[in-house]
Amino acid sequence: MSLRLATFNVENLLTRFDFTGFRNQLRQDRVIKLFEVNSEGVYQQLEQARVIAAADDTRQMTALAIADADADILCLQEIDNMAALQAFEYGYLFRMVGNGYRQKFLVEGNDSRGIDVAVLMREETRDGQKIEVKDIRSHAMKTYRDFDLFDEDLALTNRTDDKIFKRDCLELDLLIGGRPLSLYVVHFKSMGNPRDGLDGRQSTLPLRRAEARAVRRIIEDRFGAGRTAKKSFAICGDMNDYQERVDVVGRRGAGYRFEHQPEAESALDVFSHDGFAENVVVRRQPLDRWTLYHARGPQEQHLCQLDYIWLSPALAAHNSGRVPEIIRNGQAYRTVFPPGQEVERYPRTGWDRPKASDHCPVVMTLDLP
Repeated sequence: MSLRLATFNVENLLTRFDFTGFRNQLRQDRVIKLFEVNSEGVYQQLEQARVIAAADDTRQMTALAIADADADILCLQEIDNMAALQAFEYGYLFRMVGNGYRQKFLVEGNDSRGIDVAVLMREETRDGQKIEVKDIRSHAMKTYRDFDLFDEDLALTNRTDDKIFKRDCLELDLLIGGRPLSLYVVHFKSMGNPRDGLDGRQSTLPLRRAEARAVRRIIEDRFGAGRTAKKSFAICGDMNDYQERVDVVGRRGAGYRFEHQPEAESALDVFSHDGFAENVVVRRQPLDRWTLYHARGPQEQHLCQLDYIWLSPALAAHNSGRVPEIIRNGQAYRTVFPPGQEVERYPRTGWDRPKASDHCPVVMTLDLP
């Protein structure tokens, strides 16, 4: 009996238009910047037309990436609400692929833009094992005080009664063919702007570290500290941090070289330092673990893993011979691929957009103990 588990940040699956760009140039799309727009009413009409025109190609590619992942259980990030999820599942996944996801779960979280984590599940696995949800819990309301996780680093930007999760930690208790699996779906704090002499990643590191500690505490409270290793659990999502990266050195036309670099510290060390959970993507080759391409000109570009499936020691050991897949066909053409990793892009993919997402789906076939 096998189960395909995947995670994917689909990026801004929204049902709302964002008109704040009329007054905030940082929120204004680059196409609109090419034109002189003096009326807010005209701006709103142009923004609506732009978004609608671009959305169909983008969501077709998003659906194709999900179809290629072919997951029984799909953990998603950046979903506006259940209405958006239902419209996308029916209008794109079901109509394009011919096979949708009947079970959908989303709880409104804490993100200031209203983007949430969600889970799509089939009623049965591909080999006919029933997928049952026994319980679902949101931890969006948990505060630093609840878990006694407040420290001096957090005190620079937070209060003890602030919520730990900047989106949520959605916990699901499942039975797959009668076998238990606990699933934790997250979307950690994004890397912000530089502050106090620190770059965006370092300045927000304390927030993600607290989120990782909170996820671990939730699991330990559930199963008992020191007794989690033999349980079947998975932590999935966009964690906005990495323990290694691949520096892309060079520029278009002159060629590139790729340098693997470990990070001195990461919020994800909370999971890995003592073997609490295994990042199964490290079973791939060092240059082939990335799920996102980051670039700010030729002087700053790298590939890194932001999207994770962490498995409990028991679940990882039971699947020791399996290697996760990374679906990169939805990447824009500007993404620089190391030699031998190039893939055929989806139809109508652009240099920068449209694309399925800046992120790549990560999927793994698992046998449950």
